[in-house]
Amino acid sequence: QVQLVESGGGLVQPGHSLRLSCVVTGFTLDSLPIAWFRQISGREREGVACISNRGEDTYYADSVQGRFTISKDIAKNTVYLQMDNLKPEDSANYYCAAFSPLITRLWQSVTEKGMLHRGKGTLVTVSA
Repeated sequence: QVQLVESGGGLVQPGHSLRLSCVVTGFTLDSLPIAWFRQISGREREGVACISNRGEDTYYADSVQGRFTISKDIAKNTVYLQMDNLKPEDSANYYCAAFSPLITRLWQSVTEKGMLHRGKGTLVTVSA
């Protein structure tokens, strides 16, 4: 059974850091790219970061470039999102999703239908 389970969210002050985890079961991380998305209720979903299935390429949204880092641990079948210098506008539900390697470079445009698998998310709130 395929599952993606996120954790690591919480309430933090601006300027602080969080590390999100996405534990994958049912397939290996070297088979599919994984992206982190975030969404606030009533607003459009935003692609935050993506890592290719082989791990040699990473991609970031302009809004998080230089502050967020995506990585993965093949042995633990886990993808991480290190978030530094958090801002209030980073507050959202963050979820990870897997999709076809053929559309890795189009990761920010991946729709819900284009996601092969996704988790439910973990809530991040950045507030003083």
